[in-house]
Amino acid sequence: MARKDLLKGLMEAPAAKVDGAPLPRFERGAIGAVSKSINDLRSRAIIDVSPELIDNAGLKDRLDADAEGLADLIASIRDYGQQVPVLLRQNPHQEGRYEVVYGRRRVAALKALNQPVKALLRQLNDRELIVAQGQENSARKDLSFIEKAGFAAQMVRLGFDRKVICDALSIDKTVISRMLTVTDAVPEAVILAIGSAPSAGRDRWLALAKLAPRRNQAQLVAAAVGPSSDSRFEAVLASLQDPRPANRATAQALEMENGRIIGVARRSSQKTVIELRGPEGQEFGDWLLFELESAYRNWLESKG
Repeated sequence: MARKDLLKGLMEAPAAKVDGAPLPRFERGAIGAVSKSINDLRSRAIIDVSPELIDNAGLKDRLDADAEGLADLIASIRDYGQQVPVLLRQNPHQEGRYEVVYGRRRVAALKALNQPVKALLRQLNDRELIVAQGQENSARKDLSFIEKAGFAAQMVRLGFDRKVICDALSIDKTVISRMLTVTDAVPEAVILAIGSAPSAGRDRWLALAKLAPRRNQAQLVAAAVGPSSDSRFEAVLASLQDPRPANRATAQALEMENGRIIGVARRSSQKTVIELRGPEGQEFGDWLLFELESAYRNWLESKG
């Protein structure tokens, strides 16, 4: 076989499969090394793919749609182009289509712009896809604690062991345990009603998880009211906390000997507030402030 035909065969011939995993056609010697190099180049090559051919895959990571953020991304790609490729795999259920491993928002933005998606193509099974997605998520700073916790909980439901989850999210078993404490105690419907709550970190979610059994799911969902996910989190947490005892205050009009009322005094178990009103009250207030130290000294002397 001529060298030209040999290289053509290496580039175009379908790979054999062992246990479902594609292998290079030639595995040994110089030809095997060439074949491996070509496959390595293929895995690093950036290809253009129509966004209409790309389907979602893996686990859900975001709780909020973030239409504003997507609009910003669309504007950025329109002005500067796609700077970072997405990662795809071939759709195992439909020939000629692809599944996104990570980069869903970029795919959505390019679909809105009707532009091809620059992508890296990898041969990944379902397990490898989810681990790759988790590793990408662990490096992103815009995912909140509860979004990462939800991703970990989904991996648990799919049967992944703790070590794989730790490797996927680049966190230790202690953090995973705390994440799962939250997702076990707080019903999923409540988490979805709250949203990503980016300002509510691990400690506040743990506090909510500790209090969550005080209410049923319907009550917690009903409490998740507010214009933002952070405000909805605060509303749910407030609904679980014990109400502060009422601070009953009494009011007394400050009536002088001449019958004039110059203000009001409000007393409670914690404090006394004197409010002076009107020109005479203001004038008296100025004098009282000036004489306050002397009055305090006289009071101390009267106590003996």
